[in-house]
Amino acid sequence: MGKPSLSSWAQSEGPKEVDLPMGGVKALTIDHLAMNDVMLESLQGEGQGLVCDLCSNREVEKRCQTCKANLCHFCCQAHRRQKKTTYHTMVDRKDLKGCSRIGKPVLCPAHPAEDLRLFCELCDQPVCQDCVVGEHREHPCDFTSSVTHKHGDSVRELLRGTQPHVEALEGALAQIKGMNSALQAQVGAVAADVRTFSEGYIKAIEEHRDKLLKQLEDIRVQKENSLQLQKAQLEQLLADMRTGVEFTEHLLTSGSDLEILITKGVVVERLTKLNKVEYSIHPGVNDKICFSPQQKAGRCRGYEVYGAISTKEVDPAKCVLQGEDLHRAQEKQTASFTLLCKDAAGESMGRGGDGVQVTVIPKDKKDSPVRALVHDNQDGTYHVSYTPKEPGVYTVLVCIKEQHVQGSPFTVTVRKRHRPHPGVFQGCAFCSSGGQKTAHCGGTMPGGYLGCGHGHKGHPGRPHWSCCGKFAEKSECTWTGGQNAPRSLLRTVAL
Repeated sequence: MGKPSLSSWAQSEGPKEVDLPMGGVKALTIDHLAMNDVMLESLQGEGQGLVCDLCSNREVEKRCQTCKANLCHFCCQAHRRQKKTTYHTMVDRKDLKGCSRIGKPVLCPAHPAEDLRLFCELCDQPVCQDCVVGEHREHPCDFTSSVTHKHGDSVRELLRGTQPHVEALEGALAQIKGMNSALQAQVGAVAADVRTFSEGYIKAIEEHRDKLLKQLEDIRVQKENSLQLQKAQLEQLLADMRTGVEFTEHLLTSGSDLEILITKGVVVERLTKLNKVEYSIHPGVNDKICFSPQQKAGRCRGYEVYGAISTKEVDPAKCVLQGEDLHRAQEKQTASFTLLCKDAAGESMGRGGDGVQVTVIPKDKKDSPVRALVHDNQDGTYHVSYTPKEPGVYTVLVCIKEQHVQGSPFTVTVRKRHRPHPGVFQGCAFCSSGGQKTAHCGGTMPGGYLGCGHGHKGHPGRPHWSCCGKFAEKSECTWTGGQNAPRSLLRTVAL
């Protein structure tokens, strides 16, 4: 992993817009630490390309630790011959391995010959001696070695505030990494469960399929055997009859009178027996075999499977219609009934798909049938519903394969919409109104009160509606005296 730098820090934050300082690109902060690292790697490396700081022509061989300059062999000799630099410390390039810094001086961008040794507190930037006597005159300046501790402390304080965030982010990333590992493990486990379940389910379906096909083959063999037996019996009967017919015709056309009379008894007995033999001109079995894919077929290998083969055939004459709304309905309210489909033996079909057709026709508007909805319950029953728009007499036709079921067609009397009761059942308007004199409840009390008073004279004697006094709970309200007064507690009334 490379050493951190300003450029790597900026890149880690991602691309973004940066406002240039007044001086433009040249005024941007230089990463001297990175430059030091680059220079140190070049000096410590075995590669070529680093040239002398003085002549800029020849390869560096030594470094002056006093001047912080990289020198070639020729410039190094000249450096030692000069009186001012005779005693400077020279280090071979190969001896720089293991050093962390090379101590290259940072020069002032405004005065390239001067080192940045001072710091202007007002401008918050390093300056050189020429800067102090120039544009930074009268600014509070001090040596960098004297102010480093103060500014370093503020940076360290800021660093201490940043460190918890680093730890929190590292912890968050560790949790994400752990969660990602757990996620991958869980996905793998669930995928294994899915495969195990699917493979088991597939095997169960395949086994159920084989059972269905075996059952279908058994049905085919059984029906074919029955047909073959019936065929053989009919063929034998036909052969016997043809023989009898041919013999009788030959006797009647070719025999003498005496021969006919002598043989008549045998012929009559034979033909009489043949004519009394019972047989069916229709096949003894049918091709009614159906598959109901939505019918539950129990469990196979522990899995719920669907799909059943049935040879039952619905018999419309055995079907049954049930429901309270068979012969009565109300306008603009849904009426419904149930159709139970059965076979010739009167047993429930136990499956759906029988092609039930329902037609609801108004007696006065036969060209405007009411739409009927048929819901297949997939168990041999069908829920039928329709909503008549107007009162009157309607004819309902229920057919299966164009044959009427038992009880079809039938008529339904549609009445006007039931007028609801605004009152309460088993109560009275008298108590509901708090004892008002005008409260009506199908009876009278002394003093001109129209309520029953629950035990006073005029009480109907059984449960009734408080609004109109009707005794039947499921009845139409006939009260026309306006809305009931607000219900309140019964007050004692002087009678």
